[in-house]
Amino acid sequence: MPTPDVLVYTRTAGYRHDSIPAGSAALAELARAAGFAAHTTEDPSVFTPVRLERCAAVVFLSTTGSVLTPEARTAFETYLRGGGGFLAIHAAANAEPDWPFYGDLLGTRFDGHPEIQPGVVCAETHDHPATAALPARWAWTDEWYNFTSNPRGAGVRVLATADESTYRGGTLGGDHPLVWCREVGRGRVFFTALGHAAEAYEDDTFRAHLSGALTWATAARHP
Repeated sequence: MPTPDVLVYTRTAGYRHDSIPAGSAALAELARAAGFAAHTTEDPSVFTPVRLERCAAVVFLSTTGSVLTPEARTAFETYLRGGGGFLAIHAAANAEPDWPFYGDLLGTRFDGHPEIQPGVVCAETHDHPATAALPARWAWTDEWYNFTSNPRGAGVRVLATADESTYRGGTLGGDHPLVWCREVGRGRVFFTALGHAAEAYEDDTFRAHLSGALTWATAARHP
């Protein structure tokens, strides 16, 4: 039986973040630390039932635009509903714009951002591995994503929010989710809006955030 691995998918069909190489390297390190092999690809043909069967989790790292074929979409949806793990990072909120299932999966869609600037992330809970290491109020610099709607209304569990009073350009008001998770069928879905800059992936707190997210996502198949 092949060693379970983490599939890091980095294909873009729109804006491409310069941080993708740094993010890929960091995720490979975090996966190995968790006991998983890691494989980075931009090839949608790897999304087959056979290949996904051995994935502890699939990561979309700042993917943008339509990045999956119809066959890949079918295989990915089956994987998730059957107990797969999915970690979506930053611009992954702007992927697969014409696939309704993907929008339902995340609970909302990307709706622009102001300029990169300092702000504050507020951890809503510390009983999740992705926020366990975060301070209650975390000073951070990023692209503060806005969304078409508040995903809290779509049934996700919000883990961290943005304090819009600490930066310019927020559009969701006093409840601005940035990090959340949910279960879909027997699978697990995790999203973090953070991770724009390459240097983020060298930051110990942000890496702890991603490590916890990966731990939670992979537990769907490998508790």
